[in-house]
Order: sequence, then C-alpha cells, then structure tokens
Amino acid sequence: MKLPIQSVLNFNPKRRQFVQGIAAGGVLATFPMLLHAGSHPIEQAYRGTAPVLTGQVIDLTVSESMVNFTGVTRIATTINGSIPAPTLRLREGDDVTIRVTNRLKVPTSIHWHGIILPYQMDGVPGISFGGIEPGETFVYQFKLKQSGTYWYHSHSGFQEMTGMYGALIIEPREFQSDSAKAHVSADRDYVMLLSDWTDEDPMSVFSKLKVQGDVYNYNQPTVPSFFSDVSKLGIKGAFEKRQMWNQMRMNPTDLADLSSATLTYLMNGTTPAGNWTGLFQPGERIRLRFINGASNTFYDVRIPGLKMTVIQVDGQNVQPVSVDEFRFGPGETYDVIVEPQNDVYTVFAQSMERTGYAVGTLAIREGLTGDIPELDPVQWLTMTDMMGEMGHDSANGNMNHSEMNHGEMAMDHSQHGKQADSLAIPSQRVR
Repeated sequence: MKLPIQSVLNFNPKRRQFVQGIAAGGVLATFPMLLHAGSHPIEQAYRGTAPVLTGQVIDLTVSESMVNFTGVTRIATTINGSIPAPTLRLREGDDVTIRVTNRLKVPTSIHWHGIILPYQMDGVPGISFGGIEPGETFVYQFKLKQSGTYWYHSHSGFQEMTGMYGALIIEPREFQSDSAKAHVSADRDYVMLLSDWTDEDPMSVFSKLKVQGDVYNYNQPTVPSFFSDVSKLGIKGAFEKRQMWNQMRMNPTDLADLSSATLTYLMNGTTPAGNWTGLFQPGERIRLRFINGASNTFYDVRIPGLKMTVIQVDGQNVQPVSVDEFRFGPGETYDVIVEPQNDVYTVFAQSMERTGYAVGTLAIREGLTGDIPELDPVQWLTMTDMMGEMGHDSANGNMNHSEMNHGEMAMDHSQHGKQADSLAIPSQRVR
C-alpha cells in the first residue's frame, strides 16, 4: 500500500523568498520603452500600481518586459509595460475605440471578460477573430452596454499566465434610484487584482501536470497522519481509508493543480513581501473591487477585524450582504464596501489549498503593517466532496472533475472566529 512520506512544505530560506517574493519585485524594464500609460509610468510599475487610462480612445501595446518577483529575473508578457496591465476606467453608454499593437514575436489577443459586445470584438483567436499578428494593430470598437467591475486578459497561449491581464471598470452613466446610489457610494475606490506568478516556463508546468497531476501538491497524506488515523479509526479503519483513495488514484488534498511549490501570489502585481498599501482616513467608506486574475488559484479573502459588505458580483449589483470571508475563483469579481475604524488592517487572501497567500494593507499612512494571519489548516476532501456532485464518464470510467462542487467544502474558521460568515460560491465559468 502506498504511504507517501512527503510532508507539508518545509520552507528553507530560498523557498521562503520564492513564496513571499521580494519587496522591490515587479517590472524592471520593457521592450521598447514604457509607453504613455499614466502620468508616472515608471514609478507606478515599480510600486506595483497599475496606471489608469480613461477616455473613449485608448492605445495599448503588448510587449515583453523583464520582471523579478522572487530574486530571479524572468520575461513577462505585459501591456504598456505594466503588471497588472493598465486599469481601464470607462463609462457606460460610450462608444470606445481601443487600439492594440502587438510587439511580440508571436500572435496575441485581448478578451474583454464579461463584456457584452459584437462577437468580432470578443478577442478569442480562432473563434471570434484571427488574432493579432506580430507588428500589427487591431482596433477594438464597441459600445459599453453595462457597468460594473470586469477585467481583460490575453486568450493566446500562456500570455495571461505570464502577466497579460488588467482591470476594466465601467462607471454607470446614471443611477436608477437614490437607494441604489447609497449602497454603492464610497469615499475611496481601490482595485484589488489578485493573481499568481511562476518563474517556470508555463509549458513546462503544463507538461509536468500531464505526466503527474499532483506533482505540485506537497500537502499529501504522511506517515504521521496515518498513525493519527490509527488512533482515531483503528488500524483497520486507517488502512481502509488509505485503500479507498489509492484505488481511486486520487488523494484527499487534491484541491488545486498548482501551489506555492511553483507560484508566488500577487496583489495588484505586488508580492507578499512588497506589501501593497491602500490609504484611507478613519470613518471613510471604501470600495474594494476584488478581481481574480489568477491562472490557477482560488482565493479565500478576509480582512481580520473588519466586516465586508458584498455589493456586486461579476459586475452585477446584488442585495448587500455582510461577510467575514468569501471564496472566489479565476475570472470572478467581488465588490465590497468596508468602513475601517482602526489605523491599519491586513487584506489576507490565502490560496484554497493553503500553501501561500497574497497580502496587502489598508492604513491611514504609508509604512504601517498589520498582523498577517497564519494559514488555515489544510482541508481534506471527503467522499461527499468527491462523489456528491461528481459526474462519471461511463465509457472509460474516468471521473469528471469539471462537475465537482468545490463550493461545498467547508472553510475552517477556527483560526479567525467560529461564528464567521462566509461566501463560498463555486466557479463554473468558462474563461
């Protein structure tokens, strides 16, 4: 019987630097020079704050940039030399023209995620248009028929995974009622774009997963956990538990394809060590527009000591609901209102498989930092999780993971209050 002895990640200094990143990490240089993406594009690139572009005519250039998030220099795919790409703040009802020039050696594209537009403008190569060839400029033109928090990203190769993503904020032209205006109004407005970065070649990552699907899963059953089961279930029960998972060729911690074994988690393009900071004054209402632009990671987001009121999901206004924590997957957006009373708060977004986190700070001035929570315990799957909502391929006996309802997996709140309210909504959206 297989009894893996691989344990939970033991961080040596090099591993810790990779997971936490470096404080000054981010974009180093671009090819060619940084374009006019904002008033001070070079400063903004180093600070990990995306430039903001507005208006009805926008120019974007896709190119390669040197980045260093972990102490190792790598090449990223960027828009206007920035990770994340420039935040586009547009207005509902406007006709917009977005000219995208490709300075890469390979084709590229931009998909406007969740936006209602003509299919020719959707930006999916081979489906809605032919892609943008090297040296070419493609002109996206469409009318903005909606408002809310969205995002945009490449649909070509692994370009999104290497940095090609950004926030798309569409301001409403007018509010339908005073009550609608009241529940979304805020004194400050911050984009909170969560993503992940790997120093590896994405094709190499993909190839490894094709050979061994759990190659990045370091949270596997161990010999000590087996003896723990023996004390609870008896020797027969412990062996039966292991046998069940071995017969399925699965493991009870199969929560994500990737982990901090290869990923560094980013908040607004900033590593945990970099500590992105959003400023506020006590008593202000702050709107935080959370966007999951990760290639792989489901995040569980909380701000210890501060309630979040969810007002919008995937660009759609919802009846406000107060929560301590929410889970969201790649492609999803959650807008929340917070009203901080203390001087500093930690924005903590831990990966669902509990190997790492993205983190930032809300504070009354620069330089303040709050306590960073410990990662919650790893949640082991049960047969209910694996079989309750799982489809089966009767032809070959393979299980259909696409139908698995991860939203039913309970989050362990023992580390931050047993009465915590949470949202854990499964993501089944096509990217």
